[in-house]
Amino acid sequence: MKISSENLHKSLKLHFGFDKFKGLQKSVIKSILSKKNTFAIMPTGGGKSLCYQLPALMQVGTAIVVSPLIALMKNQVDAVRGISDNKGIAHVLNSSLNKSEIKDVKNDISNGITKLLYVAPESLAKMENIDFLKSQTISFMAVDEAHCISEWGHDFRPEYRNLKKIISQIGIDIPIIGLTATATPKVQEDILKNLGISGAMTFKASFNRPNLFYEIVPKTLQVDNDIIRFIKKNDGKSGIVYCLSRRRVEELAQILQVNGVKAVPYHAGLDSKTRSLHQDMFLMEDIDVVVATIAFGMGIDKPDVRFVIHHDIPKSIESYYQETGRAGRDGGEGHCLAYYSYKDIEKLEKFMSGKPVAEQEIGLSLLHEVVALAETSISRRKFILHYFGESFDNSTGDGGDMDDNIRNPKKQVEAKHDLETILKVISETNEKYKIKDLVKVVIGEENALIKSHKTDKKGFFGIGKEHSFEYWTALLRQAIVAGFINKEIESYGILKITQNGKIFLKNPISFLMTEDHNYKFNNSDSYNAPKIQADSMLVKMLKDLRRLNAKKLGVPPYAIFQDPSIDDMALKYPITIEELYSIHGVGEGKARRYGKDFTDLISKYVTENNIERIEDMIIKSTGINSSLKLYIIQSIDRKLPLNDIANAKGMDMVDFIKELESIVFSGTKLNIDYWIDETFDEDQQEEIHDYFMESDSDSIQDAIEEFDGDYEDEELRIYRIKFISEVAN
Repeated sequence: MKISSENLHKSLKLHFGFDKFKGLQKSVIKSILSKKNTFAIMPTGGGKSLCYQLPALMQVGTAIVVSPLIALMKNQVDAVRGISDNKGIAHVLNSSLNKSEIKDVKNDISNGITKLLYVAPESLAKMENIDFLKSQTISFMAVDEAHCISEWGHDFRPEYRNLKKIISQIGIDIPIIGLTATATPKVQEDILKNLGISGAMTFKASFNRPNLFYEIVPKTLQVDNDIIRFIKKNDGKSGIVYCLSRRRVEELAQILQVNGVKAVPYHAGLDSKTRSLHQDMFLMEDIDVVVATIAFGMGIDKPDVRFVIHHDIPKSIESYYQETGRAGRDGGEGHCLAYYSYKDIEKLEKFMSGKPVAEQEIGLSLLHEVVALAETSISRRKFILHYFGESFDNSTGDGGDMDDNIRNPKKQVEAKHDLETILKVISETNEKYKIKDLVKVVIGEENALIKSHKTDKKGFFGIGKEHSFEYWTALLRQAIVAGFINKEIESYGILKITQNGKIFLKNPISFLMTEDHNYKFNNSDSYNAPKIQADSMLVKMLKDLRRLNAKKLGVPPYAIFQDPSIDDMALKYPITIEELYSIHGVGEGKARRYGKDFTDLISKYVTENNIERIEDMIIKSTGINSSLKLYIIQSIDRKLPLNDIANAKGMDMVDFIKELESIVFSGTKLNIDYWIDETFDEDQQEEIHDYFMESDSDSIQDAIEEFDGDYEDEELRIYRIKFISEVAN
């Protein structure tokens, strides 16, 4: 179907009210109207839905749109129906319909009313639907979210694999249109191959979203407080907070509500009515924030989302890109803030361990790219665009300064010699190692793979041991982005030297690198202080008061309040017992037992020094964990083994001990003598008790050093719980 540009613009105005096309829309639509197989890669917000909606409305017959999510289909259908007088112009065909509704849909298609039929791949595969569609005029087949077809895509759906076969059963000459908002070169290749459209007209828009500001910060134990403060600073703005688990979504939504943020949860575990209600509330601006799993956002067209927060780092860069892409779709402000802790990565790795080996390899490969993005000190925008096969120059490219690494650059060092060294090692080892193994070769650390290749016997083994593992890893990541090294995806990350790398080896030139961020916190004790500085004068006064009260009571000072609690008081200035509840490590019991002297001192200090307290600093807590705490307390009262209690709640011992610490440090008494007596003899108990009684600090690391490794971390933590419970509570 040949159509003039004038008619195309008229149709656009008639159906959608727009005066001009956006980006590649016009070229893609022309290709579809010419009955050519077409492949469009257009980032979120690029208007890819219009690419198949307009040609469907302009042609005879029905266009079939394959889509993975029912919610996505519903939104699309509502949008198309909104531009027509006839409701039958667009339909869904999926498992949510009853027999009568299915009959109505088929009648509208047979009568030539329906221009767009949205269908899930499972519904399309049913023989009765194939037989029906065979007899109808099909204008084209559009496969939306086409990355779902590739195992290397972040959202692989096995049912997408059969699409080519199903389409050929409906009709062999039907043009196929593949559309995706995110695809690496490898995934693009997979889509074309699996849809059988290798010769398709391909249109790829830039993945650069210049209005988005990318920021990744360390995730502290106070992450909820950090999120609340960020949202309150952006009061009245729309935002999405992504969490990996449904439980965390529910908890965080509650915490936000308690702290005066208009927020609702959204995840697949909610019934469809609630999900629709919460989605509509967000679109209609009855609420400001949606706390959600990745189930939220696909196809949600809200142009003025001003921030996207990742409470947990996503499983792939594609997911990160797609989710952050929901911010600033109107071209206005879009702040993308992610909280990163390597512990979260370890959890995701653990989660993958039960999957088939090939799936594990793919999943881990995608996950390691996320680690690289989080830990890199080069431009995050440049890193993301490189991942999608696009080069970017920060000095000339749009949005070149829109990320935290560019705004706060780290010192660069000359690494010409080290780059030369690492490229030579890649060459000498015949390009057979991944990043981690190659770095081990360079620093002289053996493993089974290195030994099997006898690389540990080579002269270059350990050539770079003067630098750390982290240094060489950072250098390799930056050399990949700079185009000297290629990481082969199909070989799960094997490193190969590129043509540019070979040129560099012949004639080495200056190469400046930056050290990567180090997010590995000291986990021995469990608090990372907020970035805002505590009042040092008040800290000293509170510690003096603590020491005085400790002497009166005959207990160590930390048994009253730990140092992080003192720091938090000097940051937030609580002046009532109730406000003390929100201080790190202080529960109601401890606040009422020890708090009055401290709030009196703070109140006097605030008045005398004319300190303006920021109310927002006092974060209200919820009783969210109260059921878990109650269960633990009751189970301990029944003298159940600690590992059984942990297992019953699906917790490992590390997290379970943290929960016990939180209960006891907040002022609740726990009697775990039955467990202690099984673990330690009387002499050991006396020895550890005396140590904690006389020590200035309750640091586990200090205790391990004092006992010269006689006790493990877990043992000392459990005894400390008994000690604090008896002495302080």
